[in-house]
Amino acid sequence: MSQSEEAFVRALGRVLLALPRVVDADMTRGGGLPLSEYKPLMYLSEAPQQQMRMSELASVCDLSLSGMTRVVNRLERQGWAQRTKCAEDGRGWNAVLTESGLARLEQDWPTHLASVRRHLLDHFGGHDLTRLTATLQRVATSDQADHA
Repeated sequence: MSQSEEAFVRALGRVLLALPRVVDADMTRGGGLPLSEYKPLMYLSEAPQQQMRMSELASVCDLSLSGMTRVVNRLERQGWAQRTKCAEDGRGWNAVLTESGLARLEQDWPTHLASVRRHLLDHFGGHDLTRLTATLQRVATSDQADHA
């Protein structure tokens, strides 16, 4: 590994740890949603019928199923999500975004956007984000292909 490659890998590792922390701190300052609750609401808002299997939601949020269950339990207590049996097979559970959950997501979205812009996007001015995104997506999906 070259010196520049080593520096890149180390810097990326620091970003992967630091970025969620600073975004979470920005979001929770003043009573906003923690990132651990914002992300599931975000993914549910983008899903068909605003619902996802719990296992799929856990996967996209990079949590274990039991960890996702704890998060959805908190969201249910707030009235922002609910769980329903999967109609497809009756064995699994779906997490479903409620109207009040969507309203809460929309309330916290500007804070999330401002934080991500300040801590990440503003540092990439002048870079080809389309190419960078495609590269990051290839990296993310190559791990899945390696384990198939």
